[in-house]
Amino acid sequence: MAWSACERYALQPAPGGLALIQDLLNTRPRLSTKTPDLLGTVQLAQQWSDTALREWVEASGRPSRKAKLGKADVEALRGIRSQLVSVLRGRDYGDEPGAGLVALGGVEVGMTVTETGMLLFEPSGSGWRRIAGAVAIEVHDAQVSNTFRRLKTCRDPRCPGGFYDRSPNNSGTWHDVRTCGNVANLRASRARRRSETA
Repeated sequence: MAWSACERYALQPAPGGLALIQDLLNTRPRLSTKTPDLLGTVQLAQQWSDTALREWVEASGRPSRKAKLGKADVEALRGIRSQLVSVLRGRDYGDEPGAGLVALGGVEVGMTVTETGMLLFEPSGSGWRRIAGAVAIEVHDAQVSNTFRRLKTCRDPRCPGGFYDRSPNNSGTWHDVRTCGNVANLRASRARRRSETA
């Protein structure tokens, strides 16, 4: 799988179609480097969308078409991304208490019945609605399978890393303990030493 936003931060993708949501989270820019916002321009967003939907079709086994994006679509996707970040950070780190819903008004999800009689949800609509439909499907499936709780954002507010917590007790808080975790622990240790000497 080539989830482009996850790859640029060297993050292992979440299992199955849940990687679409993780990849959307990882379109955010890293503040400490010149990593671009993959939803910063229509051109970058279109490139990300084409790759992400292709990977999602392969990972989820669901059919989907490309989403042709315009300026309004990119703004809507940035809004959905911000809401997802708020939901995950509020749930995991107590940021913005009360944030818990992602507004996906106007999103359409179609249903088909497979040859074996199973219902298959698939995104419909165009532009941002197609991507938001796929996101809604994956949130639903991850909640049913109890894996949505493992999708997190890095505790470091300056880090855009969205990661899938593979720890046995779901206790991960850093996208990478060696980078963000060590930096935070070093800062905390220095602050404790300063307060002890003061």
